[in-house]
Amino acid sequence: MRFSLLLTVCLAIQALIFPPTSTLADDPAARAAASRAAIKEFAGALKADLVTALKADGPAGAIEVCHQTATLIAADISRKKGWEMARTSLKLRNPANAPDAWEARVLTRFEARLRAGDNPKTMEAYEVVETAGQREFRYMKAIPVAQKPCLACHGGAIKPTVKAALDRLYPGDQATGYSAGQIRGAFTIRQPM
Repeated sequence: MRFSLLLTVCLAIQALIFPPTSTLADDPAARAAASRAAIKEFAGALKADLVTALKADGPAGAIEVCHQTATLIAADISRKKGWEMARTSLKLRNPANAPDAWEARVLTRFEARLRAGDNPKTMEAYEVVETAGQREFRYMKAIPVAQKPCLACHGGAIKPTVKAALDRLYPGDQATGYSAGQIRGAFTIRQPM
């Protein structure tokens, strides 16, 4: 009886000192769920800032906010999580957001799925890959183009003041000419394993 009690106490202390490895380490579905939550946080914060800027200064002002704020929000969440979070696209606005080979393949598959009739709001992809000898969990979620507010800055009929702001902040911008329902790009996450 004493040994059993002692063993139970020792195992409880061991569990407190050396907690079991996080379920994220072994469970891609749990990592995907955590990625979805982080993207929801990112998208929510960015949308709130963009809506505020749109109301105050219109689309040209929103471009300024997006230019500065999106990177800061992604960096903040990345720091908190210990991951890398960003946005990427096949039609770049910011060359610093260029997709790597894995991201380009996923974006190309997203476009094929869109042509096949899939809903871009539900498109995601994830897998464990090895990069430079290190295993990492990769996750992407498509960013669908909405009628409002997306087309004011990403559509085909962009106002001159918006075009001027885009030319100033993003020379060589390729991220225009979209229609509602297309895929603007994707949120992308890299989680070390």
